[in-house]
Amino acid sequence: MAADTAALIDYLVRALVDDPDAVSIARTETSGGELFEVTVAADDVGKVIGRSGRIIKALRTLLRAAGSADGHHVDLEILG
Repeated sequence: MAADTAALIDYLVRALVDDPDAVSIARTETSGGELFEVTVAADDVGKVIGRSGRIIKALRTLLRAAGSADGHHVDLEILG
């Protein structure tokens, strides 16, 4: 599950940013499920978050839907 989720995050975020080589993903187990922290270039943070947070909300929705199929709680944070 974690590998599929990380691959999905990687694919989506790399498609959004101008510097895909700067994208890195760290996975952490939490008491409630999994936390994925995505680091992008400082100039690309706004592109991943989007206007009024629309893009990050959509990414989180996709990940939660993918995680709920297996009964996992998945959360996403963007670091820049």
